[in-house]
Amino acid sequence: MTNTSNSVAAADQKAGTPLVEMREISIAFGGIKAVDHATIDLYPGEVVGLLGHNGAGKTTLIKVLSGAYQRDAGSIHINGEQVDINNPRDAKAQGIETIYQNLALADNLDAAANLYIGRELKTKFGTLDDVAMEAATRGVMGRLNPNFRRFKEPVKALSGGQRQSVAIARAINFNARILIMDEPTAALGPAETAQVGELIKQLKSEGIGIFLISHDLHDVFDLADRVTVMKNGRVVGTVKTSEVTHDEVLGMIIAGKCPPSAIPGPGALAH
Repeated sequence: MTNTSNSVAAADQKAGTPLVEMREISIAFGGIKAVDHATIDLYPGEVVGLLGHNGAGKTTLIKVLSGAYQRDAGSIHINGEQVDINNPRDAKAQGIETIYQNLALADNLDAAANLYIGRELKTKFGTLDDVAMEAATRGVMGRLNPNFRRFKEPVKALSGGQRQSVAIARAINFNARILIMDEPTAALGPAETAQVGELIKQLKSEGIGIFLISHDLHDVFDLADRVTVMKNGRVVGTVKTSEVTHDEVLGMIIAGKCPPSAIPGPGALAH
């Protein structure tokens, strides 16, 4: 699918129901509000970058969606239906998967073993069905990264981009529709960063929505359709990456100043 057709599809989806909507989410730790009445949304086939300084609240907000934290107030809607997400199992049941910065892979196991760790396929005799697991792994990796060939090697022998491929394949192998990606290109070289970019484009073409947490503005502008900026636990604003400059986004992050093209949030600097 071309970038143009992706853009058209994204435009069509904007008229429909969000894949995810978090409304007026608040959570406090020790009386200090880490997230304060934050509202964000995500559409199918879209990447939304979450930006802000350390402590801005973006990671905490996403941990509410992934079930790692329980919100104090607010609601979560998946495909327009309000849902309860109180733990990671609830999130997985809603098709939400998180790919952490450290990827959480078992380094001594190969790709198939990582995809099915804790959810292994068994033969009718009760033994591990390695053939079925490898065949399924080849299928999902073929969708994501057709050039991947190192199925028999432990993942510790793979490059950073290949490891990222395995982590994404594990997430979508069990029908994830919503991915949370935490600093997916951190510590990767230019070639591997480009490879991750291609993986994300493939996921978008399949209608998967992605929340992208990153400190790298260049990556966010390359990969995201929109950005939401947080500051001091509040949403400063949301804006399409095609309608804003790097400097304007920096102004949102540092000063809470929304450019004219952004939809301001409660954390926006009053004019």
